[in-house]
Amino acid sequence: MKKFTTHDGLTLDYKIEGEGKPLLCLPGLTRDLYDFDELSGAMQGEAQVIRLTMRGRGRSTWAFDHTSYNIVQEARDAVEFMDFLGLEKATIVGTSRGGFNAMILAATAPERLAGVLLNDIGPELATSGIDKIMAYVGKPPVAQSLAALVAGMKADMGADFPDLTDAKWEELARRWFKVTDTEVALSYDPMIGKAMHEQAKGEAPDLWGLFDLMAGVPLALLRGANSDLLSRETAAKMQERRSDMLFAEVPNRGHIPFLDEPESLETIRKLLALA
Repeated sequence: MKKFTTHDGLTLDYKIEGEGKPLLCLPGLTRDLYDFDELSGAMQGEAQVIRLTMRGRGRSTWAFDHTSYNIVQEARDAVEFMDFLGLEKATIVGTSRGGFNAMILAATAPERLAGVLLNDIGPELATSGIDKIMAYVGKPPVAQSLAALVAGMKADMGADFPDLTDAKWEELARRWFKVTDTEVALSYDPMIGKAMHEQAKGEAPDLWGLFDLMAGVPLALLRGANSDLLSRETAAKMQERRSDMLFAEVPNRGHIPFLDEPESLETIRKLLALA
């Protein structure tokens, strides 16, 4: 595949699979395109799954300036990527922070949105979930072996994902971290943590206003039933403001659903039919 380079010279990793209506998948804060492995496998023959790893994550280039790790810049990267592909419109699958990127696109490039799926994210975030993120982002993992890493993940997240096998926990550990025989390391630029803490000191944007800008765009929301970031109350408010919004709560999932669950796939297929 041709190399995609942003206006400021960063090379971003991407993957394209399948044919059909395009799903542009934007991952969460510290995640990369591999978080959509389950979705890509489940949607074979039903859609074109386009996955983008944002700047500073995974195999994408780290930013020269850490202040560019913000949702406005990342949304711009997404538009530049669509231009690079010659893609006029796409349905955005926004997982966590990727959903914020979709909201920014509603403000800056609404004509590029065929539809939006918000995966366990909304205009209001639960304090408990935010506190957890701010406590770990940018910090090196304490665990320094795969076994210790998996044990820590299960202790921290096991109650939210009660049906995962040991093999799945190990798969996720290798997906979310750089794991070798000698160390466990972050799979993203630790300066993302610095950017997050600096941005937290400023005035919070009106995310409800951005949410409302998606009026007229086919919209769907997934919530992990055990999510500590998107509360049931916020999901209900979103439904009140968008009575036509597709919605599903995914059992045995916290933050975030993997997108291959029956509830997730049914919602995505209904959204694609509207796009």
